[in-house]
Amino acid sequence: QVQLVESGGGLVQAGGSLRLSCAASGRTFSSYYMGWFRQAPGKEREFVAAIRWIDAGTYYADSVKGRFFISRDNAKNTVFLQMNSLKPEDTAVYYCAADPQGSYRYPTSYRSWGQGTQVTVSS
Repeated sequence: QVQLVESGGGLVQAGGSLRLSCAASGRTFSSYYMGWFRQAPGKEREFVAAIRWIDAGTYYADSVKGRFFISRDNAKNTVFLQMNSLKPEDTAVYYCAADPQGSYRYPTSYRSWGQGTQVTVSS
């Protein structure tokens, strides 16, 4: 299975920026998309962004559109999430995911997950 290793989380003030990285290794069953999700305490895991591998097409949740940007480095097999204009409501554990078997928007579709990295935005 694909192994996903995340980095880049931390504490930032509102309005600041963070860049998350997710390095993938191993074999994938479906390489059409990789995604980012987030989960706050007591809430369901929610879609943040996804990238289509064949052409780097990008997809975003309305809540982050215009602020967050997903990209990839094909040579390094790494996906990034650039987060700008961060808000306290962005505070969550952020997960990268790979090998969706269904829609890229739903966490239940993904077969592989990173360990999660905490993002905390202070007001």
